[in-house]
Amino acid sequence: MNKIAPSVRLWFAPQRIRDEGATPDYRFSLANERTFLAWIRTALALIGGGFAVDQFLPELAWGVRAGLALGLLAAGVLCALRAVNHWVRCERAMRRGEDLPVSLFPTVLGIVVAVVAVAMVVVVLFGWEGR
Repeated sequence: MNKIAPSVRLWFAPQRIRDEGATPDYRFSLANERTFLAWIRTALALIGGGFAVDQFLPELAWGVRAGLALGLLAAGVLCALRAVNHWVRCERAMRRGEDLPVSLFPTVLGIVVAVVAVAMVVVVLFGWEGR
């Protein structure tokens, strides 16, 4: 918890990041920002997919529909939070001249999306109505 709190505080005070290290080449900061925006687009797509499953598949058994929708919505929420955290961690690392941080999050996100996609394939192949 001690490591998380200072990082989360930087989410709401990004100007404090400037107090650390030296200013990196602006191209690296802009690339970091583009990566952040890509994560946000992914989060929005996951959230939209979750709502689409819930709203446009009413014939699907409630438990299956809710499970798929909640899986996508949860992945979207986590992806949005991860976007901010990753941006802060990368910006700090660049300013400090450190290696960029690594994470298992892309793997976890990929697995969650793959599991939901396989469940959707099963739904498509074996019908919409639950028994």
